[in-house]
Amino acid sequence: MHSKSNTLVMARLISNSLFSGLRGSLGKQVVFKQYADKVIVTIYPHMRKMKATELQMIYRNRLKEANDYARSIKGNWDLRKQYEKNLKPGETVFHKAKKEYFQKYKKRPE
Repeated sequence: MHSKSNTLVMARLISNSLFSGLRGSLGKQVVFKQYADKVIVTIYPHMRKMKATELQMIYRNRLKEANDYARSIKGNWDLRKQYEKNLKPGETVFHKAKKEYFQKYKKRPE
């Protein structure tokens, strides 16, 4: 096992293995990470003792508000159709609405 920047690396997998292209967590036990042509397997991080800072809580709340806004647009048939008319290739209604929310948020005074 190797340690790199407080991350315990359990294994490095070769690019043509069964796990190539795999990313994410598996049962809150291990995490598969992609770094260039390598797949790294690490222990799932335990964050239960970590306390979020006030700034982190503010940003988490903003993200929650943006997600709620995007869900409301996506759930309203008329608004959804309006958004779909102006989508760029590869863009979704959800992400366009979130982007719009954050652009409006930048403009409002705090």
